[in-house]
Amino acid sequence: MPIFSIEKNLDRRGTSGYEYQRTGGRSMHRQRGMAAAVLMMMMSSNFLVCKHLPSSLSLSAGLVFVSGCTCEAAFIVSIKCGMCLLLILFGALILGLILLLGLKLFCQLTLGMCRSTTSMKGKTVIISGANSGIGKETARELAKRGAKVILACRNITEADKVKNEIIETTGNEDVLVKKLDLSSLKSIREFAADINRTVTKLDVLIHNAGTAHMFGSKVTEDGLELTMGTNHFGPFLLTHLLIDLLKRSAPSRIVIVGSELYRLASLNLNNINPVNGFPAYLYYVSKYANTVFSLELARKLEGSGVTVNCLHPGMIDSGIWRNVPFPLNLPLKLIVKGFFKTPVQGAQTTLYLATSEEVEGVTGKYFLDCREHGLSSGVQDPALGKKLWELSEKLVKLEPTDPHI
Repeated sequence: MPIFSIEKNLDRRGTSGYEYQRTGGRSMHRQRGMAAAVLMMMMSSNFLVCKHLPSSLSLSAGLVFVSGCTCEAAFIVSIKCGMCLLLILFGALILGLILLLGLKLFCQLTLGMCRSTTSMKGKTVIISGANSGIGKETARELAKRGAKVILACRNITEADKVKNEIIETTGNEDVLVKKLDLSSLKSIREFAADINRTVTKLDVLIHNAGTAHMFGSKVTEDGLELTMGTNHFGPFLLTHLLIDLLKRSAPSRIVIVGSELYRLASLNLNNINPVNGFPAYLYYVSKYANTVFSLELARKLEGSGVTVNCLHPGMIDSGIWRNVPFPLNLPLKLIVKGFFKTPVQGAQTTLYLATSEEVEGVTGKYFLDCREHGLSSGVQDPALGKKLWELSEKLVKLEPTDPHI
């Protein structure tokens, strides 16, 4: 049909294109096709018919004119876009899984393993926090090698279960459980007095116990912030109270389980006991203090026959994450189970420092995956170590009659 006739009829009857075509008996298919063509031409600046359309015919009429065809086209386009989006998301998911599996494989291949097969018969080892996680696996392996193992734990019930399990799996019955709560200065003194009274030699002291609280600041019965009290001040006092026994047993070793998370923190010497601090951050601070303490302790014990080394066990799937509340624990659990070390893997560097002949006489170092690892310059500052030492002595209430290092 000539274009001018459409114009003329529109102008004369004032009807929509749809009405015109409907009354003319055209098929629905042709109506939509021509309507689309007309609208396309109407929107073109070169289509002269626009000059002849009456002013009363607005763009909305044109939209109604082709509503049938545009809805169908939009529906088809939306389906195609949706399918493309799904394909993109699926591809991203597959790529992500491949990358994660590659990362897991890389982590597995680069794990440090303790290759030492040194016998520990005749040796006595104290391990704090040995009722779970890497402490438990460290105790199991040392018992397997014949050592007398003392499980220094706060939860005696759980520790007794671990003791029986270790005896059953290793055949070594020289496994003892003793009460030790590193957040309590009284408990530490009672434990040390018991050890000094009943144990004649101490070859290895492993500071393994640690705690982390993500929410809610807590203070110990001694007025110490709980995380700092358990992770730093407790081991500091215990080391002092057992140092004479360690010196008499030389060559002996002190192994401190730290963390690479120390790199995220710093020490505020004006507030070394931050009872109002952010709990999650204080865990990093406590590990910073562990590292500084290990270096200063090594300097003070130089030439005594007692070596001191600190280590990062890796990110471990252990009980320390149980304090994370729901629902944050759900994604964390997936990450932990997928990519963190098992307690057996996490215990390898501790075992290496406790048993290997390769580190005989090595002191004041930091290890990761059974290899010596560099430290940040801040923690190596002797002035910082000395000041932390002096402040810690005051906060743990060292008495004149206590052993001093």
